[in-house]
This record gives sequence, structure tokens and C-alpha cells, in this order.
Amino acid sequence: QVQLVESGGGSVQSGGSLRLSCAASGSTHSSFCMAWFRQAPGQMREGVAGLDSDGSTTYADSVKGRFTISQDNNKRMLYLQMNNLKPEDTAMYYCAHSVNWCDPKLGDYRMDYWGKGILVTISS
Repeated sequence: QVQLVESGGGSVQSGGSLRLSCAASGSTHSSFCMAWFRQAPGQMREGVAGLDSDGSTTYADSVKGRFTISQDNNKRMLYLQMNNLKPEDTAMYYCAHSVNWCDPKLGDYRMDYWGKGILVTISS
């Protein structure tokens, strides 16, 4: 079992920045994927960014150049630095963990554990 807890959400104006954090505890594996997903009201959940245990990253086209996924050295904290935020970034953001490699298209079907989510609201 892996427990994931997100923090760092909130409300900012368009063009602002936020940094989301995800604390992982429990039985993490040596090879894994950790990723951020989001779900806006009335929309399907979508992958935002993924980070494999070898350090490779994947980003959704909509956030490339604005968001950066990273983790700390002991791989127990996952971060999402979000810059130049736009109103369309408004969503619940979820941290997720998989014992497999990230899906190159950031599909959520590979993810095994999920956090409860945190709200990000961007005003214009």
C-alpha cells in the first residue's frame, strides 16, 4: 500500500504560480511512476505530468513549458511547479503512483494509488 497526500493548492490570478506537493508513504517500489492528474468540473480526468524512477518525464501538451514535475532525493516527495497559470488550469489535482512505468500518453489506467486531490483555482 502507498499513501499519497497532496498539498499546496489554492487560488491565484492568471499568470501566477503555484507549487503542489505530494507526500508518499508506505510500500513504494524501486521502479515506479509518479504522476499528476487533474479533473475540471464536468470534464474527464487527464494526465498532466509523469515522472519515472529513472528520471524521465512526460508532460501533457497543454502544460509543456509551464509546469515542471520533480521529486526529492529520497523519492518520498513529488512536486509540480506550475507557472504562468491560466483559468483553464482550474481543476482538482491528484497525485498518483504506479508500480509500472508511466504511460507515454499519461493514461490513468496504469496508476495503482491515488491521493484525495487538491483544488487549484485560477482567476482571470
